[in-house]
Amino acid sequence: MSVTLTERAAQEVKRIMGEQKLEEGTVLRVGVTGGGCSGFSYSLGFDKAFDAQADSRLQQHGVEVVVDKKSALYLDGTTLDFFDGLEKRGFTFENPNAVKSCGCGSSFQA
Repeated sequence: MSVTLTERAAQEVKRIMGEQKLEEGTVLRVGVTGGGCSGFSYSLGFDKAFDAQADSRLQQHGVEVVVDKKSALYLDGTTLDFFDGLEKRGFTFENPNAVKSCGCGSSFQA
């Protein structure tokens, strides 16, 4: 699996899923889209769809994580964490493939 979900991130995902009363079988979809100030943007959301030929799927800390194979090329070795501090709050991506990233941390260049 190309993306590792930390336990702290998994706890936040489960909290959000419970708060939004998402259906059983909902997965966390992590991906990459074109755009952003550095060329690529991270995408993170919930999905019911899973294509065994186009997606990789793994359970981490009780959360089903799905990454499409195209995005997996850019996300290999990436850690998805959750930060909750005074200056910022949200999910963070630690991507060893990023050669440049923007100040907001939501886009990168590979």
